[in-house]
Amino acid sequence: MNGYKENIIKRIMTNIKNMKKSAKITVITALILIIVLIIGILVSVFINEEKKQKYVLYNGENLNENKYPGYKELIDKLKETHPNWTFTLFYTKLDWNEVIKMEGHDDNRTNPLNLIPDSDDYKEDWKCEIDKDKTFDNGTWLCASHKAIKYQMDPRNILNEENIFQFKELSYIEGACKEEGIEYITKDSFLYGDTISKALIEAGKKANLDPYFITSRLIQEQGREGTVLSKGYEYEGVKVYNPFNIKASGNSYEEIINNAAKYAKENGWDTLEKGLLGGIEFVKEGYINKGQNTLYLQKFDIVNSDGELYENQYMQNLLAPMSEASNMKEIYEASNSVDVNLNFIIPLYENIEEDVSEK
Repeated sequence: MNGYKENIIKRIMTNIKNMKKSAKITVITALILIIVLIIGILVSVFINEEKKQKYVLYNGENLNENKYPGYKELIDKLKETHPNWTFTLFYTKLDWNEVIKMEGHDDNRTNPLNLIPDSDDYKEDWKCEIDKDKTFDNGTWLCASHKAIKYQMDPRNILNEENIFQFKELSYIEGACKEEGIEYITKDSFLYGDTISKALIEAGKKANLDPYFITSRLIQEQGREGTVLSKGYEYEGVKVYNPFNIKASGNSYEEIINNAAKYAKENGWDTLEKGLLGGIEFVKEGYINKGQNTLYLQKFDIVNSDGELYENQYMQNLLAPMSEASNMKEIYEASNSVDVNLNFIIPLYENIEEDVSEK
């Protein structure tokens, strides 16, 4: 009997020891799993941070010339000529060739993101291979090729006196923009007059937008003489104004005008002033507030603040940033404010070629 009891006690003790071992194993396993989980989270955070776009103020030394060849010398040259200028490096974390591919046209996209004028001024290899001589918009535009897009998007083709204003940050700078500057660039245009100049300065200040940018955009969209959308267009019994050509898209003149007029009517733009203020607010909400705060970034949506790329692009005209930048620079020079404290946002692309893209 005593032996039987001893055996039961031994078995109980053995089970208790096994349970302790099992518990130890369970705790150790749990600790290992927790450690692995923490490591995984840290790795994930690190990877996401590495992919996250960032902005860094250039100080003359914090630009890796091996990763981003050809930038530094050009920026330093501009800085030497304009000591008050600052340059912000925009690390897009986007692969250069992937960007060009996405900005180009393919069979899966109905309308090209980038168009060039149907003109003999541009080489044959500036037309995209898919559409060749097929016209778009109002019938005077062609689909742009990868070569054309590459040339216009390569920041190193823009880091010069002629084109740098494509990268100018478009915020309002107190004292930098003057009425006489706007009157200079708007002379002999539908915008000329001290009343409109004052209105554009005040509108820019209120929206925290560069008034010279606003003026350049209006001239870009309307030309110097203006169009029916700036002079007033009769649409469904109402005279409407859409000087920024917002929603002016389509494949015929009539379709383009009516789409823009419809948007103006829906928003109550029945005077030029309302059209101007409404258009400014549209640009601010739709682009500036999303980080697309340069001419370049409004044309090429490489800012992923909203989780999307290559979709939110103001215009199809591939050459628009270059044209608008020229107007902006001319206004700043005319008002003797080109050397005030201006900031320029410079996109950096991963795996960009050492050689600058050629025309």
